[in-house]
Amino acid sequence: MTQTAAAPNRQAQARQAPASIADRAVKRRRVLDILDAAGRDSLLLTTHTALTWYLDGSRVHISLAGDPIAAVLVDRGGDHLVTFNNEAGRIAAEELPPGVNLHTVPWHGNLHQAAAAVGNSAWPPLTEAEVAAELRAARQQLLPAESARYALLCAELAGIITDVLSATTPETTEFEVASVLAARVVATGAEPLVLLCNGSSRSAFRHPLATHSPLGRRAMAVVCARRDGLVANITRWVRFDAGTAEELDAEARIAAVEADIFDATVPGARLDGIFAEIKASYLRHGFGADQWEQHHQGGPAGYAGRDPRVTSSVTDTVVQGQSFTWNPSGPGVKIEDTVQLTDSGLQVLTADPRWPAAAVNGLRRPVTLQL
Repeated sequence: MTQTAAAPNRQAQARQAPASIADRAVKRRRVLDILDAAGRDSLLLTTHTALTWYLDGSRVHISLAGDPIAAVLVDRGGDHLVTFNNEAGRIAAEELPPGVNLHTVPWHGNLHQAAAAVGNSAWPPLTEAEVAAELRAARQQLLPAESARYALLCAELAGIITDVLSATTPETTEFEVASVLAARVVATGAEPLVLLCNGSSRSAFRHPLATHSPLGRRAMAVVCARRDGLVANITRWVRFDAGTAEELDAEARIAAVEADIFDATVPGARLDGIFAEIKASYLRHGFGADQWEQHHQGGPAGYAGRDPRVTSSVTDTVVQGQSFTWNPSGPGVKIEDTVQLTDSGLQVLTADPRWPAAAVNGLRRPVTLQL
């Protein structure tokens, strides 16, 4: 397999904070509403999910595996971003939205203590943990500018996985697939958060980190990529023969499970109710009552891979404009795309018209690419 990363089709330009002034004003109003309901004056944001959402796409990481290098105090007087002194120059030049006050702390200092101290309230700020459900609700409905950024990322990711898998052979290794996917994702200005690949010898694993194994007769690739804080998720399959009758049957049945989940994902539905439908759908389509236990089922998407993963204890209510990534799976099969509830119905964001698809309950859904 020989591929090189495609150069972006745009002139080189300096990084600018992607934040929309209009979207940020709505987000600030949503946080102030949380403060009003709690009777408090400030809220300290410290996680990647909350920070990238509130700042509307700023990059607040260095290591993908590390903690954020910034914290934000939202108080009634304004927004205050605190970062380490060695990060402040880049943050100010490339990531700081208009109207956000920048403060620094020594690289060896305590970031969260410093951020909590910049406000004017006599009371300590609320923590994210104290208002976790309220913050999730504030993130649910994507606003116009971030919806546009998300749709572009998702479409680019779908095109990348089409290009990469179309160039594979049975001799291509899982690591070769993952490495080309990573290069292409990074070339778009995104970060590959998850890269999975399994060939036919490892098809039993539902979270298959890549190895040197060749793809063989059939393979799966999974990518979760983040840009401007938003995370797009996609799974695709490729095979080099006609497939067995059992495989074709299982692929059709897992698509039917997904169709049931899509039907249940409507404004006003509760996530625990959708989870109950997921469990019933596995049984309805012949996968067995315990299949949901073998892998998480996905959930709301956006500024986290899943925000949150759906379980029977998650009672959040679905809203218009919200995005989701459901990922039902069975032995040797899985289907996954990032979608959004729009005024015209459910829209698949990670769609590439070049990828083969079949109509399932009126929606074009990906089938296995046969080479």
